[in-house]
Amino acid sequence: MRIVCWVCFFLVLFLISLPSLCTAENSTWSPSFEVAVSFSSPDEAVPAPEAAGPLEPSNAVEPSPIEVSPSFEQDGGSDQAPVESMPPEPPQSEEIAKTIPDPIEPVNRAFFHFNDKLYFWVLKPVATGYKAVIPEDGRIGIRNFFSNLTTPVRLVNCLLQANPKCAGTETLRFVLNTTIGIAGFFDPAKKRFNLEKQDRDFGQTLGIWGMGPVFYLDLPVLGPSSLRDGLGLAVDASLNPQTYLAFYFVIVGYVNTGGWILEKINEASLTLGEYESLKEAALDPYIAVREAYYQYRQNKIKK
Repeated sequence: MRIVCWVCFFLVLFLISLPSLCTAENSTWSPSFEVAVSFSSPDEAVPAPEAAGPLEPSNAVEPSPIEVSPSFEQDGGSDQAPVESMPPEPPQSEEIAKTIPDPIEPVNRAFFHFNDKLYFWVLKPVATGYKAVIPEDGRIGIRNFFSNLTTPVRLVNCLLQANPKCAGTETLRFVLNTTIGIAGFFDPAKKRFNLEKQDRDFGQTLGIWGMGPVFYLDLPVLGPSSLRDGLGLAVDASLNPQTYLAFYFVIVGYVNTGGWILEKINEASLTLGEYESLKEAALDPYIAVREAYYQYRQNKIKK
């Protein structure tokens, strides 16, 4: 009777232990296993039960296959949630640098070489001599005078750009510099009241309204421009007080021309070396001047 109880006991243990015999994908079944039992009673010894034979195919539990995603990563055996594979983002293409159209480049290059020779043969020697005679403070005063004289150009364009603050600043600058600054030779509006000059023109106004440069122009004597800025230059000239006087007096017309020449020579004396540096650093001076002008005008419109 005791033997029957022990056999039933081990049979129950055997049935309970069946699920633990199933392992993962690479587990194998042992063909046989032995159970050795010792009893504390010295009188009787129960023989070990017969070794269990191999499991019947009907009783074997086949492990379910585990599908592993290609993107699933195992780090040192730790479980990690599968990560969905994302297609690599295509490299962002570099923005193509915009440039101003130049359909009449041969003509513009011819005028560029003309202006280049005019600068080195005429304007630079005259400006160098002028610089040696007139001190820097005097040349800055002359620049301030011509700048104050063209206040109506900037004031009207401030209004056309719907910028009342800009218009108010130009009005205050004109009053202060014309009176305290002695006809504009000095700039107390900037030094004492921190009122900066509002550099506005009609070409900039057209750009703010949405008009593009259309195409590049290199004008004789006047230098780099565009179709838009060329039209703006004509409008600005009509707003210049010197132009009004030239309509009524022929002699004032000569004075106007002389004043324009003086203004250009004075400005060149204050910027000697800038054009030379740009030309020396460029592989193609024409392209360098064209792109520098375009970027300068674009920045003015953005402001």
